[in-house]
Amino acid sequence: MPTPLVLASGSEVRRTLLERSGLDFEVVSPRVDEAAIRDSLLSEGASPRDIADALAEAKARRVAAKLPGALVIGCDQVLDFKRSILSKPTSPQDARAQLAEMSGQRHSLLSAAVIYEDARPVWRHVGQVRMQMRVLSDGFIEGYVERNWESIRHSVGGYKLEEEGVRLFSRVDGSYFDVLGLPLLELLAYLGLRGEIET
Repeated sequence: MPTPLVLASGSEVRRTLLERSGLDFEVVSPRVDEAAIRDSLLSEGASPRDIADALAEAKARRVAAKLPGALVIGCDQVLDFKRSILSKPTSPQDARAQLAEMSGQRHSLLSAAVIYEDARPVWRHVGQVRMQMRVLSDGFIEGYVERNWESIRHSVGGYKLEEEGVRLFSRVDGSYFDVLGLPLLELLAYLGLRGEIET
């Protein structure tokens, strides 16, 4: 009998990806002070990749402590721009400023997932996608943020590639699932190796 599977994330996108993959799971949103963890790690000089991994692990660990015997998936995504981390925009003005700063530049999206079982990590993966943003005019940025603010306010960098945000880019190198915030192919491969899903 498969081990109970739990997604420790409030992300609707991650939930939808797992549902469409045919997985049977429940969702438990973790209560984790992400800002405090991120700021602490930044003060210690941690890399964006390590921060993404640590945040994903913190979420998995928090939920797994309450659900012994389950496989708990924690996830997080970090935007690495010139070795600095960009967060979700706090206002339309913030979104416009982030997009103007990234215009014509490359950045990376780091999507981490950690699985906990019985209070210990048993699997982890950090996927990386390299994104080349085209040169954006001020007018386009203004209109883009105005049209999409209610959606992009929940996304690091102020865009969603699965929506109009695809128009911001000239090149994307990496997995589409990593762009959405979940290294899905690697996760499914691990569950298959364990015998949790049919392969």
